Amino acid sequence: MLFDLRRRDWSEQVTSALGIPAHYFPKSYEGPEVTGRLTSGASESLGLPPGIPIVGGGGDQAAQAVGVGAVEPGIVAVTLGTSGVVFAATRQPVVESEGRLHSFCHCLPDRWHLMGVMLSAGGSLRWHRDNLAPGMDFDRLLETAEAIPAGCEGLLFLPYLSGERTPHPDPLARGAFVGLTGRHTLAHLTRSVLEGVAFGLRDSFELIASQANIEMKEVRLSGGGARSPLWRQILCDVLDTDLAVVNVTEGAAFGAALLAGVGVWPDVYSACGSVVKTTHRYHPRPESASRYEHQYEQYRRLYPALKDTFHGLGS
Repeated sequence: MLFDLRRRDWSEQVTSALGIPAHYFPKSYEGPEVTGRLTSGASESLGLPPGIPIVGGGGDQAAQAVGVGAVEPGIVAVTLGTSGVVFAATRQPVVESEGRLHSFCHCLPDRWHLMGVMLSAGGSLRWHRDNLAPGMDFDRLLETAEAIPAGCEGLLFLPYLSGERTPHPDPLARGAFVGLTGRHTLAHLTRSVLEGVAFGLRDSFELIASQANIEMKEVRLSGGGARSPLWRQILCDVLDTDLAVVNVTEGAAFGAALLAGVGVWPDVYSACGSVVKTTHRYHPRPESASRYEHQYEQYRRLYPALKDTFHGLGS
């Protein structure tokens, strides 16, 4: 809260009002900017030559976005890890008034980003496997879900197992299966978890689209959950947009390396264009996308309907 988003530096107005001396703060740097060089003492400890340039780098999700090439507006990065993140680069700072989206400086000059975060994405699947199918291999678990039709025959999953951040900044939000009947099996429950996480990520897409005038040209998926072809296709159908998987599995570490590599390449954009390549493309299936559109409308009604119950139980 001490940082001036637009100026990309510490806020003189805020620090002055709080009586915090300016010299308390370190200099701020852009992501690919050289901030110093490896000292002789550090080089001995690390076994590296002295004088290696040290660059600013970036936060985890900003570096992840660089790693998958989400450096220009229109390319949206989705991370399907323990948590779920939707990340959209912007040419100017955009602040969502209700605090449901995060607005930060990107880790490259003259770029900012909007970010929606759900707390339990892949974490929901792990919870599901560990508690309802302990010991079952994830691949086998997801294989059983492939035979279940889109929409799970009227079953929905709310993925708020750890509270939520986007679009409901509510630590007392809770998870739920809604619509259970006697015909639903473990395979239905599994697929409903995948679909519920996809709906949660769509919430962030809807918010970002409403706040920033960005044409979402391509969605690039990474993270552990991106290894599942079934989950990829479900997400593609729920978002009703083309989805790409790139040749990067550890996006944040790779993005940090690209930031450090500016010097080999003239800029971050050239670096991403040279080494980030699409390996798979998915296209929405009209019938599934239509079914998910209806299902998503039902999903969106659940949190408002259950909020008071969640808070009553949480207190």
